[in-house]
Amino acid sequence: MTQIKETSTIQENKQAAFKECPVTYVMERIGGYWKPIIVFHLLNGSKRYSELKKAIPTITEKMLIQHLKQLEADKLVIREAKPVVPPYVTYSLSTTGEGLRPVMYAMASWAIEDSEANGTAIYKNMGSFPEMPETAKPVI
Repeated sequence: MTQIKETSTIQENKQAAFKECPVTYVMERIGGYWKPIIVFHLLNGSKRYSELKKAIPTITEKMLIQHLKQLEADKLVIREAKPVVPPYVTYSLSTTGEGLRPVMYAMASWAIEDSEANGTAIYKNMGSFPEMPETAKPVI
């Protein structure tokens, strides 16, 4: 019987990129379709599961639960369960998660500018975006 290869070239390349490229590092932590959206909604403060589900109506329960667990495992989200009946669980951004505020703001600013330039303006202003101190805003 042939021995199973412990590491594959694909995995080695992925690990090398993860260590050498900051964008790859970020995408590993908050990449995908739903994680940035969840982080965006938590920028306004802690939310219960049902509040997140209402805020992101197109996400399935399975995906929301899965991504909240991944964000918690990556120490970007804090899950706080209060010992009451019925259970009361809230999710909020950790200090590390709060560090994504300028990143999320830059993404939103770019989306607004790009959508206006392409004639498909998605927002007229950043009014619905969570507050950010002027000193933390990225220069675009």
